[in-house]
Amino acid sequence: MSEKSGEVMETAAEQNFEEMLEESLKNVNTNDKVFGVVESIEPNAVYVTLDDRKQTGYIPVDELSNDPAAKTEDIVKVGDKLELLIMRTNDQEGMIMLSKKRVDATKGWDVFEKAEENKEILKGTVTEVVKGGVIVVSNAIRVFVPASQATASRKDPLEDLVSKEVEFRLLEIDKRRRRAVGSIRSVLKERADAAKEAFWSTVEVGKKYTGVVKSLTSYGAFVDIGGVDGMIHISELSWTRIKHPSEVVNVGDTVEVYVKGIDNEKGNISLGYKKDEDNPWNKFTANYKVGDVIEATIDGLSTFGAFAVIIPGVKGLIHISQIADHRVEKPQDELKVGETVKVKITEINNESKRVSLSIRAVLADEAAQAEEAPVEE
Repeated sequence: MSEKSGEVMETAAEQNFEEMLEESLKNVNTNDKVFGVVESIEPNAVYVTLDDRKQTGYIPVDELSNDPAAKTEDIVKVGDKLELLIMRTNDQEGMIMLSKKRVDATKGWDVFEKAEENKEILKGTVTEVVKGGVIVVSNAIRVFVPASQATASRKDPLEDLVSKEVEFRLLEIDKRRRRAVGSIRSVLKERADAAKEAFWSTVEVGKKYTGVVKSLTSYGAFVDIGGVDGMIHISELSWTRIKHPSEVVNVGDTVEVYVKGIDNEKGNISLGYKKDEDNPWNKFTANYKVGDVIEATIDGLSTFGAFAVIIPGVKGLIHISQIADHRVEKPQDELKVGETVKVKITEINNESKRVSLSIRAVLADEAAQAEEAPVEE
């Protein structure tokens, strides 16, 4: 074959390719909607084959979704059939740039218009915190939610909403300007009002609830028990004396409580937290009786005697006359705080929950036993 013949054939091949490319791009116009099947997924783009045309197109990652944090592989899968919008044709490479998010958004505006008209609640995912509020992506549309409308309380941090699914209502939409403004707070308030109404219609003294500790004060803990806050007084947190509620519970703790009292006029609920099975007095009376000789730890001294801990939460009084087998002027002369002594339970008063103890009785018993013991010859 001559060199000239080769050049002619090469030129003809180039012309044929250009003609084929031109034919393949015929009737492909910007802003047309087409269907394509996902052939491959890459970090920056998704490649598709367009139906009927058998042409290859690509969707840049920023045209897949309005969620900047969304991963390509989470949005589409190989084999998915997608409705797409033609953004641009490339005559040189025969590649067509496509958009998925714009088709989705077009459908989304139809949903939004109906939702705004009917005051419907929509769902979406918070994708980012921006100046003055947060962005919620719903139906492929970015919705701006002002900070004042984003949380139930203005004290709640906006950052905690990121990546969470939320419910919201539309406050304003402008399809032409592609602007949508929503409110999460209005839905939260509606839900809270409904929860309160349901609570007050069923609450009764003795009813048990699982709640979350919302805040602590010097006099107690406030617990959310289903949209309504009740208070556990510090005296109800523990059977033993405590100085602050934080010794028993912390903010965020899940606790089991029961209703002790209801004030419908003021809307106040008093809660109980202590359980009968944990009552130290019950444990004491189940395991001890009058006449038992036990060990107790001196916990305090007064002019009239000494207090001794029998078990945590239960103390007994050793009257000054029962401290020794001789006259005692001051308890401090015979005992000291922290000392462990052997005592005899001489009285248990269930009504006043008081226990009387005696060291003197123990000494007397030991002396009597010594006298009765046989003398060894």
